[in-house]
Amino acid sequence: MNHHSRIYIAGHRGMVGSAIWRALEAKGYSNLIGKTSAELDLRNQKAVSDFFQTEKPEVVIDAAARVGGILANNEYPYPFLMENLQIQNNLIDYSLKADVKKFIFLGSSCIYPKLAPQPLKEEYLLTGPLEPTNEWYAVAKITGVKACEAIRKQFGKDYISLMPTNLYGPYDNFDLKTSHVLPAMIRKFHEAKQSTVDGRQSTVSLWGSGTPMREFLFVEDLADAVVFALENKFEDNLYNVGTGADLTIRELAELIQKTVGHAGEIIWDSSKPDGTPRKLMDVSKMEKAGWKAKVGLEEGIKRTYVWFLEHQDSFKEVKI
Repeated sequence: MNHHSRIYIAGHRGMVGSAIWRALEAKGYSNLIGKTSAELDLRNQKAVSDFFQTEKPEVVIDAAARVGGILANNEYPYPFLMENLQIQNNLIDYSLKADVKKFIFLGSSCIYPKLAPQPLKEEYLLTGPLEPTNEWYAVAKITGVKACEAIRKQFGKDYISLMPTNLYGPYDNFDLKTSHVLPAMIRKFHEAKQSTVDGRQSTVSLWGSGTPMREFLFVEDLADAVVFALENKFEDNLYNVGTGADLTIRELAELIQKTVGHAGEIIWDSSKPDGTPRKLMDVSKMEKAGWKAKVGLEEGIKRTYVWFLEHQDSFKEVKI
């Protein structure tokens, strides 16, 4: 790659895509291509075909997806399966047809079996049943991983898949019905801090028992990993991207509560699902390739909350 290579970032307005865009610009890449969903519907085969014929990208980074937390995945299984399949299949297939030099597919740690040994290694893929609360999204992402692997095997092209752990950061989705756990907590604790009952800050109700363990990666670290993958040739097709460290959801809540400055009570609603008991990534393969995360969780939450405060009136919400 050189700094004038035509690089298309699918989903460049989202949390991940915008972070990748900023990271590439900071490194001097000057020929970036981005299309809004209104300009290019990635679910539409003909629209995607026409785009590749017109724009002729040399590199494609797939950061486009329908995403959401447990609630959204549970209540809207069909769009989480079908729309993600449509988006990625169109991008992968037309990249191959257009002889795109490099394709970077971004997935999620939810592709691994629910009860796989911890930490999760890349070779655990397809060795057991998935977590039911997000299997629709996971099945789509697994298909994308295998499609890139098939192209790599059959055509020898540099198509790779990066599987990030739970992401958070600027431009996250803070809609309480469709967001992931960390941004939802930031919003809940902030709004409870602003609300008082009898002189006391409002309580915050959180899903589950608080015992599941999760790993979190600041989105700018993922963007840095994508740039690293762009600039280097990897030996294999699938790499985990994370910090290699996790904590309980209860510990996460207490850290966010402290960062936000909320002094009220936390109530755990055990009638709500916990999801997968633990999802810690084995990141040794990525570290062996030469990349490691830099931003600690406490620093990342502080930076995310600062962004949230600056964008309260305009931050992204995702309605389904």
